[in-house]
Amino acid sequence: MGSIRRRTDNNLLFLDFRYRDIRCREQTALPDTATNRKKVQKLLDRIEADIAAGTFDYRRYFPASKNAARFDAAPAGTATVTVAAPSAPTASPTPLFKDFAETWYLEKEVEWRKSHRITVRRELDSLISRFGEKAVGQITKADVLAYRAELGKVTARGKETKLSAARINKMLNPLRQILNEAADRFNFPTPCQNIKQLRIKRTDVDPFSLEDVRSILATVREDFRDYFTVRFFTGMRTGEVDGLKWKYVDFERRLILVRETVVLGDEEYTKTDGSQRDIQMSQLVFEALKRQQAATGKVSEFVFCNRLGKPLDHKNVTNRVWYPLLRHLGLKKRRPYQCRHTAATLWLAAGEAPEWIARQLGHTTTEMLFRVYSRYVPNLTRRDGSAFERLITQSIADTPLPVNPVEEPRHV
Repeated sequence: MGSIRRRTDNNLLFLDFRYRDIRCREQTALPDTATNRKKVQKLLDRIEADIAAGTFDYRRYFPASKNAARFDAAPAGTATVTVAAPSAPTASPTPLFKDFAETWYLEKEVEWRKSHRITVRRELDSLISRFGEKAVGQITKADVLAYRAELGKVTARGKETKLSAARINKMLNPLRQILNEAADRFNFPTPCQNIKQLRIKRTDVDPFSLEDVRSILATVREDFRDYFTVRFFTGMRTGEVDGLKWKYVDFERRLILVRETVVLGDEEYTKTDGSQRDIQMSQLVFEALKRQQAATGKVSEFVFCNRLGKPLDHKNVTNRVWYPLLRHLGLKKRRPYQCRHTAATLWLAAGEAPEWIARQLGHTTTEMLFRVYSRYVPNLTRRDGSAFERLITQSIADTPLPVNPVEEPRHV
């Protein structure tokens, strides 16, 4: 009977079982938690079931293990009985895609946020249905390109258009990673070499004007006015503002400390390390948070919450508050995320330093700021040469340039 054990030096789980009267230990990359123990137990149960049925293939389960070579051939002195089975697939030196993909997912999921795990799991199921019965070493570049071509003909869910290039790239990313990892472990050329990502059409941001912002805040439901005031004038991401807690609101120093985020209802670490930041409160934001404190400060740890004191459901807010409000005002339908883009363009319009704006948004450099928002700077702040034109015109008008006397033309 096998068991699941924990290494004392790194707290990682490993499997301990017997196969052909030999004790085998196989390491995992999973820390010792209740959830991970359940996952590894399922794997151990499958292994023991295969051993009992006489169908266990060590290399299929642990392709990179040093133990696999010990069991590739029958033990010395053991008679080998061959059973005719015409329908059985030919043995492959590399595992089936479906098996290696599950191993890869089991090893990697500990690194991912819940939302990313759900996304990868969805893509992985599609990939397994397409490549599952093929050995990873037998998947060719032509197979990958054919699959990409098939995706290009699929209609997007709920739409009449085909899948976008960005969507296809995201669906292919797990396949690329799995095959690259398999190629590295089993020493075969990756079929993804020189397959470039599809070119993605640049999507322009679509922020609101200051007049639009005034109309929205003047019309929105009173219980959401402070919520959208904070969104419009801090540049916080949806998960950041929905996950904002009172312990991260510093009224004395007028700072909002972005330390956590809410994704699919779960409290998590921010998107990146750079997203950990301190946002300066403007007077409008300060007053909005003071009003909100009177409303929710004693009923929830979250600044913006529902009647049960739980974080807001962003889909519910979007569909029941945001989109109806835009329709009522006759404004173009835009995601609430455009509030973040609006904050950035308004800061640029006010002439704030790009380095300061980047810090407020959680960007480590100003590169993204200029790449995403630069086209709004001339329109909003007149950084288009007109300021220089006015400067030199006024200076020349105030202090006329000396006029040289006209010389008589010289005759040669």
